[in-house]
Formats: sequence, structure tokens, C-alpha cells
Amino acid sequence: MTKIHVETKNLCKEYSGRKVLNNVSFSVERGEFLAIVGPNGAGKTTLLRILDLLEEPTSGEVWINGLRVDYARKDKHVLRRSIGFVPQKPVLFDASVFDNVAYGLRVRGLSAHEIERRVTDALKMVGLTGLERRNALTLSGGEAQRVSLAQTLITDPQLLLLDEPTSNLDPKSTSIIEETLSYVGRERGVTIIMASHDILQVENLAKRILMLSDGRVVKIGTFSELFNKPTEEIARYMRLENIFTGLSKTTEEGTSIIEVEGGLRIEAAFKVDGEVTIHIPPESIIILGSRVSSSARNIFKGRITQIADYGSIIKLKVKVESGREFNVQITKKSFEEMSLNIGSEAYIAFKASSVRLI
Repeated sequence: MTKIHVETKNLCKEYSGRKVLNNVSFSVERGEFLAIVGPNGAGKTTLLRILDLLEEPTSGEVWINGLRVDYARKDKHVLRRSIGFVPQKPVLFDASVFDNVAYGLRVRGLSAHEIERRVTDALKMVGLTGLERRNALTLSGGEAQRVSLAQTLITDPQLLLLDEPTSNLDPKSTSIIEETLSYVGRERGVTIIMASHDILQVENLAKRILMLSDGRVVKIGTFSELFNKPTEEIARYMRLENIFTGLSKTTEEGTSIIEVEGGLRIEAAFKVDGEVTIHIPPESIIILGSRVSSSARNIFKGRITQIADYGSIIKLKVKVESGREFNVQITKKSFEEMSLNIGSEAYIAFKASSVRLI
């Protein structure tokens, strides 16, 4: 398989006079995994659609394997066959899982035997073996997104573009998708460009990270280059994801206590002295109706200040007694069983091992 190198030069995109992308320039090496992060409205989706040749830039250039993309060409579909795009919300047909995944191969005229083999392999990769005959529209959100990923991977793309592929998914589907992306990048050498809000996911998967804000590139580099000494814009974005800075002191037990402004004390499993910046993934935090005996080293009393319903997932903001807010992600089932509402008193808990040093 020919690996793909991607480069953009002074890429701009305007809608009704508003600049969504502003002189975006970067390059992605063959077989590299690049993550794009940034707040909502930063231009991440627009950039991916331009790279997928679905939209034409207002100005600037896109180069693929040393050749400038001509968006006026009528045979763009030939180049697009080497590109796979997984949207945030899957687009599935009212048909079986098998037929949804097989569609791209049937369009290419492959034999029934080859289609059967490839679909079987693709569904196994995304953990959906046994669901071949299920109607795709009856699947859960996580299962549907895995079908969408299988649809894309089955055509063997050389460039894989993903727009927040695990946003609001259950932990099982998120884990399977991450493992699949790691595999295709490592074993198949696919060039991957993925937009994501999940800082931990980005750290685990991407070789480099591009930070977008207001349509322009804030910084591009490795995880440590971006987040160990974040710029003001990066820090502002990171605070939305349970990022705290404080003074860390090691304990006799081999952990660290981080003193955060406002009197918040967080225990972490690492041993570090001095100023640190830490991250607690929202899905690592559990909600308790009362203070109970738990193995979690960090338990804080608070009140729910915000609730967002994403189907099977509920996202909460909880303000603890120190005045700091935590973003928490729980299942809808847990949310309903606890009868939580805005203003409800609740405890949040997370293990010391869930605290990540960045």
C-alpha cells in the first residue's frame, strides 16, 4: 500500500465573510497519527472536510504525496478512493450491518466471496461479529459508530480522517475504536488525522497534536511540547477537561498530594515534588449519593450545576466545596437510578491512579 503524505499551505475557508480557517499550514508524514484539538467552533470539522475533498478552500493549497489537489477536477472521486472519513455521527442505511459494511466494496465491483471475507474481517476488528444480520438502525450509538469505522476501513484507505469518533460513546466502544485505530496505524501504516476532545485519548494515540483556535494554528508538536508548558490559549481549552495546576508533595505512602488553589487537595499515584499540571478524565469520576466507604483516594462533596444529555451518556458539571468544578461522565442508566437534578447534592470520587500528570 502506498502511504500518504499530507501538507496544507496557508489554507483559508470563509462562510458568508466569516473566516473559519485562517492560514492553516502543517504537514503530516506518511504513516503518522496527527490529532487535532481545540474548542468547539475552532474549525476542526471544516479542515477535515477540506482534506476529504468534500469542500473547497477559499484560498491556500492542499498537497497529497507531493501533488497539489485541484478541487476543480471532475475526477476527484478517484483520489477520494484512497481517503476514508469517519464522521462524528454515523450515516447508516436502513439495511443489515453486513450490507452497510459491504456497500463500498460492491460499488467497486468485488466478488461476493471477497466481500464476504473482508466484511467478516472488518466486523471482527471492531468487535461486531454475530451482528451481521441486525438492522444497522437498531444498534446502540457505540455499535453504530463501530459499523461506520468498519465501513471506512474495509476499503483500505491510505489516509484516514476521523471527526471525534468516540464522542459520547460508551467505554467499551471507545476502547475498541481506540485499539482499532492503533492497530491500523501501527500495522497497516495508514496516515491518520483525527479531531478529538479527549486529552487522554490524544496522548495515547497521536504522535503529534495540532491545536486549533478561531480557525488558526496555535501550536503543533508532541503532547509534552503542547501541554507541559501550555500557552494561555491551550490552558484555557484544557481547563474544560478537568485540568488543574498546583503544588505537589510526595507522601510516605509513595503518592503525591497536589494542593490546588482554593483549598482543593488531590491525591495522585505518582511521586513528584514541585508545581505540576494534572488531568482527571471525566469518565474516571464516579458519582455517589452519599459518602460511602470506597477505595478511591479522592472523594469530594459538591452540587450538580449543569446536565447535558447525549443519549446513553450524561455529562455533568459538579462544583465541589472548594469552588472548583469537575466534568463528570456517567451512563444514562446510572443518572436515572440516582434521580439526579441540577442542584442535587452529590459526592464525586476518583482513584489516585486516575490522576494523570501532563
